Amino acid sequence: MIKRTLYFGNPTYLRLKDQQMSIETFVGDETKTASVPVEDIGIVVLDHPQITITSGLIQLLQEENVALITCDKKHLPQSLLLPIEGNKTQQERYDFQISASEPLKKQLWQQTIIQKIKNQARVLDLFSLNSDYLEPLYKNVKSGDSDNCEATAAAYYWRTFLGHVNGFRREKEGPPPNNYLNYGYTILRGAMARSIVCAGLLPTFGIFHRNRYNAYCLADDLMEPYRPYVDELVYNMIKEHGLVENLEKEHKKVLLAVPTIDVIIGGEKSPLMVATQRTAVSLVKCFMGEQRKLLYPEI
Repeated sequence: MIKRTLYFGNPTYLRLKDQQMSIETFVGDETKTASVPVEDIGIVVLDHPQITITSGLIQLLQEENVALITCDKKHLPQSLLLPIEGNKTQQERYDFQISASEPLKKQLWQQTIIQKIKNQARVLDLFSLNSDYLEPLYKNVKSGDSDNCEATAAAYYWRTFLGHVNGFRREKEGPPPNNYLNYGYTILRGAMARSIVCAGLLPTFGIFHRNRYNAYCLADDLMEPYRPYVDELVYNMIKEHGLVENLEKEHKKVLLAVPTIDVIIGGEKSPLMVATQRTAVSLVKCFMGEQRKLLYPEI
């Protein structure tokens, strides 16, 4: 079953009642009530300073491996909360993950970058943009991407993909549509981090990314080939509705649907959130020596 993504952008009181999330939303003088079974939820986004959530609800959300995302005063995702325990055999899996050799991690990163660049090329093809420059890049990615083909591909990709947006540069704090991309990537990151925890791995220990201040290095690694799905979504949003400085609720609604996007993985159509679970499980098998190839979606 596809887990639901819930977004709250108004003053709201969230509590636990009969194993369900009880929701009271206050809009003007009106109070709206609803409830959702906690077991049906995958991601919760809190985007208002006047949201109250009880510790009892937080506890059950974590027991059900729900990713809880809070937003800052600019209404952009700021923090991510996930459970410490997400799998019954995680101690064994932690051991395999931590003891993984550098050559193995470099091979896995090579696979990751190859698929990322392939998916970027496919996105360019979808919009009749020239992708010829990317093919020799993904065909020549070395172990550990020692030649930094990822950065070379990114420079060409963004210039070609969003070159029609005046003055665009892909920068986290840059002008729109960077805000669109940042929002979509954060939702994607939450879905991937949730899948990693469910698979019994530590999201902090990446196969490539290393940062003493980043608790989700592995999520940042595994989400790379998934980023082009967000890019495609953002391109279509701009094409259909134009570009805005600040994301409105209708824009966020589209980006919050990232986990439900249909992708092709292992030759089968699957919701993106389910695909992230398959990717995380395939990484476990690589760490345990049961297989040598990560499972990633193909656009």
